[in-house]
Amino acid sequence: MKTDSHIENLADSTNPVVRKFNDYLDAHNLRKTAERYAILDRILNTNGHFSIEELQQMLDQVSGFRVSRSTVYNTVELLIDAKILRRHVFEGMQAQYERITLPHTHLICTVCNKVKEVKDTNFAAFMNARRFNAFNTDHYSLYVYGVCSTCARKSKRAKHGIKEEKPKRQQKTKD
Repeated sequence: MKTDSHIENLADSTNPVVRKFNDYLDAHNLRKTAERYAILDRILNTNGHFSIEELQQMLDQVSGFRVSRSTVYNTVELLIDAKILRRHVFEGMQAQYERITLPHTHLICTVCNKVKEVKDTNFAAFMNARRFNAFNTDHYSLYVYGVCSTCARKSKRAKHGIKEEKPKRQQKTKD
């Protein structure tokens, strides 16, 4: 469990993301509160996508103090404005957030809503080489919708009336 002093020390961190947030708060004359740093700390220790509700649950479980839902929403908006977080609205799902990293493609299953990230160097090279009139590209986001292999396999089995079997454990034999 993180202590209050850990959260307070985060404001003085050498982490480039924390420095970027500090610079943003300073530039906009905003307060550096323990709650904002607790939210940032939780996000820095989270991999992948998360919703506001999931972030709130993680904060309730890990942080040493209560952070209100409105503070979470407001801080997430600040982190988006500071270009630390990105909001995604995948078709048919609630908003998801992730830390800004290298460009990647999102593969979204339309059956189970699982989101998988893939890095496609050929596509990245294509986008980096692409020039648009009167427009400088900052980043890109690509969503590809389809059916994941797990859902496709389940659908195929259901279509053919095959029950899902659990793999049998092999018994060890003594030689």
